[in-house]
Amino acid sequence: MESQKTITFSRAAGAEMFLRLTTHKHLKARRILFDSWYASVDNLKSIHRASWTFFTTLKSNRLVSVDRDRGYEHLSALVFDEQALVKGLIVKLKEVPFKVKLFKLVAPNGDIDWVITNDLDESVNLFVADLANDNRWQIEDFHRSFKQLTGSEKCQCRKARSQRNHLACCYQAWVALKVKARQVGETMYRVRTNLFSDYLSQELANPRITAITH
Repeated sequence: MESQKTITFSRAAGAEMFLRLTTHKHLKARRILFDSWYASVDNLKSIHRASWTFFTTLKSNRLVSVDRDRGYEHLSALVFDEQALVKGLIVKLKEVPFKVKLFKLVAPNGDIDWVITNDLDESVNLFVADLANDNRWQIEDFHRSFKQLTGSEKCQCRKARSQRNHLACCYQAWVALKVKARQVGETMYRVRTNLFSDYLSQELANPRITAITH
């Protein structure tokens, strides 16, 4: 039985990664989540041809068609009633040869996200409802904190194994910061800053390397 695990495209990934996952790694996941950065026509068609389900956001300038008579129009021109806000609209995305389901997610501050998927089943509505609760931003939060707190981008090794070892160590450091942050009720950034603050305070009070005086 195939796994229904969902993987994600970050901005450090792309079509090459997806091809490698399907042809070399033989990943059993069948759903993929990514942002508008990678929602190109070619990427959507490649994922759909591989029989994967995708969920992605669209930029507001993309054109869709609700029916043939109306033709293509900008996302902002679409009208969503209460039912459409829950169940989405079946639309044709320009230059994409298959239909997609479009959802309009409105944040409390009025910001709008446009989410599409090639899964037209009614059950997908619950999954998109989770997206509306900003669960998808956990992905962005992870990548941001992973880079800013662990030095993952500072690896100068050239060998692939050394690079993987570096990232693995960075991930262990990230997990340790995450666990500690939850224990003390602080942010990961505060926990990391406090580590250096405590160290500097100790060194100033009792320096292990003293200044040379004559």
